[in-house]
Amino acid sequence: MMDADVIVVGAGHAGIEAAYASAKMGLQTLLVTIHLETVAQMSCNPSIGGTAKGQLVREIDAMGGAMARIGDKCGIHYKLLNRKKGPAIQAPRAQEDKACYRLSMKHFLEGVENLILYQGIVTGILVKGGRAAGVETLEGIKIGAGAVVLTPGTFLNGLIHIGERHYPSGRANEPASVELAENLRSIGFKMGRLKTGTPMRIHADTIDYSRFEVQEGDSDPVPLSFWTERVENKIVCYLGYTNEKVHEIIRKNLHRSALYSGRIVGIGPRYCPSIEDKIVKFPHHKRHHIFLEPEGLETKEVYANGLSSSLPYEVQEEFMRAIPGLENAVMMRPGYAIEYDFVQPTQLRPTLETLPVENLFLAGQINGTSGYEEAAGQGLLAGINAALKLKGKPPFILPRKISYIGVMVEDLITQGVDEPYRLFTSRAERRLYLRADNADLRLTPLAWELGLIGEEEYREFLKRKERRERAREYLFCTKSGKITVAQAFASKKISLKEALSHLPQALRPATQDEARYLDAEMRYSGYLEKEVRVAERLKKEEALEVPPDMDFSSLEGLSNELKEKLAKYKPRTIGEAKRIPGMTPAALGLIIGKIKEWKRRKGLNSS
Repeated sequence: MMDADVIVVGAGHAGIEAAYASAKMGLQTLLVTIHLETVAQMSCNPSIGGTAKGQLVREIDAMGGAMARIGDKCGIHYKLLNRKKGPAIQAPRAQEDKACYRLSMKHFLEGVENLILYQGIVTGILVKGGRAAGVETLEGIKIGAGAVVLTPGTFLNGLIHIGERHYPSGRANEPASVELAENLRSIGFKMGRLKTGTPMRIHADTIDYSRFEVQEGDSDPVPLSFWTERVENKIVCYLGYTNEKVHEIIRKNLHRSALYSGRIVGIGPRYCPSIEDKIVKFPHHKRHHIFLEPEGLETKEVYANGLSSSLPYEVQEEFMRAIPGLENAVMMRPGYAIEYDFVQPTQLRPTLETLPVENLFLAGQINGTSGYEEAAGQGLLAGINAALKLKGKPPFILPRKISYIGVMVEDLITQGVDEPYRLFTSRAERRLYLRADNADLRLTPLAWELGLIGEEEYREFLKRKERRERAREYLFCTKSGKITVAQAFASKKISLKEALSHLPQALRPATQDEARYLDAEMRYSGYLEKEVRVAERLKKEEALEVPPDMDFSSLEGLSNELKEKLAKYKPRTIGEAKRIPGMTPAALGLIIGKIKEWKRRKGLNSS
């Protein structure tokens, strides 16, 4: 096997973006995967995007990534989430034809210059003089490289649980990477254990859809990619509910759940709990949502979103058939839980290069994250920096003030993780600015400088940019009565439709993204500056001391999660509180206010 400049281990969502970026930057790149047939496999849900994740997908797309483009090629059901709320939290989401996505991505990667796909099981990282120098495979083949990007997903020492049974696996019926996990430990990485899961798949022809509520896609679907002109909905989804009978079946079998029997030691995702977790932790809820999502146009498999479980097969079948409309349903695959090793991400630089080993980069679930989009964003950054390192160029670091990718990476390397990390808009100090509609304005010029965007696409971007900026300037300068159109809209004196009608025909929005951009710029014009000032204030307050006897349990507006963590970590300063996993800017603001109020009551200086 020929050596490469960059070797990327794992062809999931992180590995794909890492390899694609590295190859586009002119590095000979080898993408190694256990099975070539499972490149870009969607192991769990059949969708891309969603709240915060949609913004992340747009950033990857703005940087020249592949996820959104292939996502639009295979999208079958589109929703813009939070349409009735402000544009800052509106997020595109597309349900995918999973087989189409996998095959289309593989075909796409096979045509990328400087990129070779190779099937093999990597068992170790070759390290020479403190630097990554390549990889070794199960067959004993040693492949040299200047840099290695490791993206093993849930395969690191993976263990699948279904009821009382468990077996080593990185994904259903695929081998776990046991030797690679041992190799990383031997190098000296601090590692931990996490858990995630997936629900059952149901045969479409055995579902009584009349008992479910139809969930149509949007009538004017929004693409995932800036470069896609038009998409369409090809399916409908369905909404149903659990009931007390379902809950009772689960309660009486909790002792057989891998999660509640003590067989699982890994910590699961707080924001994507199993159905067992929901029943135990929310006993006052009489029912829970179930979304039936077809996994593609040419398959009968339906993803039962909301029914993730590690209960035995027969129990899953029993509670499934207690759900109205699923009385005669046939399960095609049971749900399962999977435990896997991860590397504590505080051992990473902002470039995602590891501190213990130079030229070794980590991306995706190995860093303690969850979600396709979080993985892809890290992969993109890791691939870029692996290429820059070998070229002898300065590193590429995305600040949190200009991107959600930057928010995520800084959270990971400064806070670490104590449960699977998921991105939320609340994690960003500047979420009014970090929107899906302006991701290209923020990031595409950077992608152009790095060589990630072609000349033709960059010219197209510049035209979009000029059009939006001219329209914005017109709305902020043209009067509507005694005030500008932008001021009239911001003060709710006129509607968005009325505001946009003031534009000359040539400047009127050609896409929904353009309309949302103008909406946001007018709506948030005063708040954007305030957001910057608040972020600067939080940074200045890092030295503020937290009184040792301060009780945050009754602080209104603070989540129970953060109250628990404050009690656990007992931060001595705001800087230490900021580094607590899951801490948000809004929560820090509340804590600072509480401390200053406490000091005023004690007659102390609150500065």
